[in-house]
Amino acid sequence: MRHSVGIALLGFFCATCAVGQKFDVNSEISFQGRWYPQSPIFSEQRSSTMGAVVKTTVHVEIASKTSFTLTPLYRYDSADSQRTHGDVREAYFLMYGDWNDSAWELRLGQASVYWGVTELYNLVDIVNQTDLVEHPRNRPKLGQPMIHLTVYGDWGVAESFLLPYHRKRTFPGPEGRLRSRFPINESASYEYRDEEKHIDVAFRYSNSVGPYDFGLSMFVGTNREPAFLASGQPEPTTLEHWTLQPYYEQIEQFGLDVQLTTTGLLYKFEAIQRNGMRNLFGEDENYHAVILGAERTIYNLFDSSASLTVLAEWLYDARGSRSTNVWTNDLFLSGFLSFNDVAGTEFVAGLLADLDYDYRALNLEFKRRLSDSWTMRLESIVNLRSDPADLTYDGRKDSFLGIDFTFGF
Repeated sequence: MRHSVGIALLGFFCATCAVGQKFDVNSEISFQGRWYPQSPIFSEQRSSTMGAVVKTTVHVEIASKTSFTLTPLYRYDSADSQRTHGDVREAYFLMYGDWNDSAWELRLGQASVYWGVTELYNLVDIVNQTDLVEHPRNRPKLGQPMIHLTVYGDWGVAESFLLPYHRKRTFPGPEGRLRSRFPINESASYEYRDEEKHIDVAFRYSNSVGPYDFGLSMFVGTNREPAFLASGQPEPTTLEHWTLQPYYEQIEQFGLDVQLTTTGLLYKFEAIQRNGMRNLFGEDENYHAVILGAERTIYNLFDSSASLTVLAEWLYDARGSRSTNVWTNDLFLSGFLSFNDVAGTEFVAGLLADLDYDYRALNLEFKRRLSDSWTMRLESIVNLRSDPADLTYDGRKDSFLGIDFTFGF
């Protein structure tokens, strides 16, 4: 966190001292609450939580082809001290220009990058660390220090990344819901001798050819997804005293994402090959994973202005029960109803089913603008079935109803 703030303050100081500044500031504050109708499994947990999130984006035009962007975020949570945290999502200089028949952009600082085309989970997305305490499904990203060079032209888009610092994943604390039965240490260990200071590299080439949009990516460096090392001295018949320490290996990942656009359907595909990672049993295992999806939008639903988008996605991880995450052989069905009205009313329903374990979960979300400044969002995640053999079992009583009022200014 101190590393992120240092980048932000240095960049902001340089930008505000520049001549010919042009400021653009956008802010929002969200008041949020969650209610968990089932009694918690662990005694430290609560049945409800309240909180607030403040986020501001400052954009400064320093010169004709140079700008600075700063986006700090702070969250307060009444129940989970680990969920109360701050982050600098963005704090970077952007410079751009022309190069022969192509153009280039250079970002220096802390930024966020998103790769992938599917909705349930993006296998290829690996540059930024997941901010897991923010949301169990949306998976927002922590800001990542980087040097990001983009060159583009008629031949496509080539992106190169130099990533000099690794950020640890956030996890719920003992008081938080949606957590593991084993407490997770705030400290972490690394395969690399200088720990988080390994210089990672990444590259992505993307292009559009006819109806196909595709991206080829490569990453070499410190894994964003940790393995876990168990520590503690449990009693003979219980594991309640175990704690888990995140462990970050050096990995290689090669990715492909493709979207095919046809008259009636969008077809989506992501695949990775990852080398150098431990599986759930602590053994080194190179593996591949894929996700396939199809999406269709029906316009002017029942002769109205509303539109309905339906999609189906299937995710497969070759490790099966040895996988370190919950996405091993899962089917996701979802419907997105947009009323296309002045208030921007939207309703989303999704069903997630594990095809190997007896796990089912229902996701519901309703969103609507109340005024030019206020937006309301209701959401619910309902665990319909749970399987003791599945990694999701510790959250079987963590179904919740959430409400969010956001004020933008």
